[in-house]
Amino acid sequence: MSVTPSDAEGSRVGAFLTRAPSWLAAIVLFALVWMTFFDVILRSTINNPIESATELTRLFMAIIVFSSLPVITWRGKHIAVDLLDPLFSKTLARIRDTVIDLICGVVLFWPALRVWQLAERARSYGTTTEYLEIPQFYIAFFIAIITAITALVFLARGITRIVAPSRLPKNDQTI
Repeated sequence: MSVTPSDAEGSRVGAFLTRAPSWLAAIVLFALVWMTFFDVILRSTINNPIESATELTRLFMAIIVFSSLPVITWRGKHIAVDLLDPLFSKTLARIRDTVIDLICGVVLFWPALRVWQLAERARSYGTTTEYLEIPQFYIAFFIAIITAITALVFLARGITRIVAPSRLPKNDQTI
């Protein structure tokens, strides 16, 4: 089977879309590590910590966690306790996982919408962070958008399980 230029371009776009959130999380984690390192050094040596370290840590943690969600969801790497898995045949497990993915995809739109509303409220109030006065609606919009993307990824996983289960990541096929 030959790969056409459009297929190659699509695979490059797909590779970028799966790697970009991970790279964002990695870059922000790297910044968080360095900020924490300098905060500890400054606190220990000259008793002068970075005043905005707490609010930056909160922002960085939100970016790290939420930017990882779509990738973790597509790969099926959520933490799970599979106590009942021995009770399900492969067919029933596939049906169960499909239903769970579709339900999670639909239900996850509610928190995305609610966080979007809270971001709009923060924007209208002009709420900012304490030290750096960063508008709080930026991170709230980021969380809302990533939550909506994660909902779409759940729906895509559920549909992929029905239509083309072989297209799921290799470690997640339950056929």
